[in-house]
This record gives sequence, structure tokens and C-alpha cells, in this order.
Amino acid sequence: MEGMSEREYSAHSGISRGAIQKARKAGRLVVYSDGSINAAASDVRRAEMTDPDQQRRSTGGDTAFSGSADSSSYLKVRTALTVYQAQERQLAIQKKKGTLVDRARAETLVFRLARQERDVWVTWPSRVAALMAAKVEKQTAKPMNIEAAILKRVLETHVRAQLDALADLRVDLG
Repeated sequence: MEGMSEREYSAHSGISRGAIQKARKAGRLVVYSDGSINAAASDVRRAEMTDPDQQRRSTGGDTAFSGSADSSSYLKVRTALTVYQAQERQLAIQKKKGTLVDRARAETLVFRLARQERDVWVTWPSRVAALMAAKVEKQTAKPMNIEAAILKRVLETHVRAQLDALADLRVDLG
């Protein structure tokens, strides 16, 4: 026999014989033609192919505080990836439920609504000036002659001033 048996390699590496058998099936061990295990080459291959977190758990190590700097950075990256994936899933769920909307689309809709409202207010004095003049003349005791055109200009002045004040408002969706 050129190399070690499964039992010998188990004792050498400090992991169970069952784990050795799984590693052999998964191709994480280097095996000689006679079926024995090349310990040095297998140690290197197992280290390259095995998750450091899994290695520490199988040997009973503390996954939070043990290990080299490489495995620590691996854990940080793995945690960051898991958090990112969870956030991505949560956003997808919110989008499906309709509680999350596209920001650019929302801004476009708000702008369109504001423009429509402004257009209605700009044309309002033209529509109501004559009606208002007639109503005021009807309700006064003394006969008055109110010019609809003058009333329209006065209303337009006040509506424009109000629209200018509203133009300073900004929608912040951020």
C-alpha cells in the first residue's frame, strides 16, 4: 500500500471516517491506484475545496472567533452576500405586493399631476370671471356694471401668484 487507509487518514486529519468517505466520493481526496490515500496531496486539495466554516464545525471549532484571517474574511463576505440576497428577496416581495414603486415612474407621475393641476388653475379665471361678475351684479342692491374682463385679469393675477408660490414646493421621494 502506497498511502494511508481511510482509518489512518481519519486519525491523521482529525475528522471522522464518514467524512473521509464523503470527501473521497466528492473528489476532495487524492487517491493512489491501489485505493490508498495520498495524505499530503489530499490535505492540500481538501483545504482548497472545503468551506472553512464547515471545517471548523466538523472539528468542533468556534465558527465566530477561530480560524485564520482568510477564513474570517470569507465569513464576512459570505455574511454580506447572505444579507444582500435577503434584501433583494424582500424588495422583490414588496414590489409584487405593490408597496414598492419605481422612483423614476413615481416622480414622472407626480410631475404630470402637478402640471395638470396647474393647467386647470391657469384656465380657471377665464371660465368663471363672467359668472362671478353676473352673480355679484345680481346680489347687490344698487345696479352695478362689473366688467368680466377686469375681473378676469384680477383673478389671473392672484392665481398666478398662488401658482408661483406652489412652484417652489419640491417633492422629495428620497
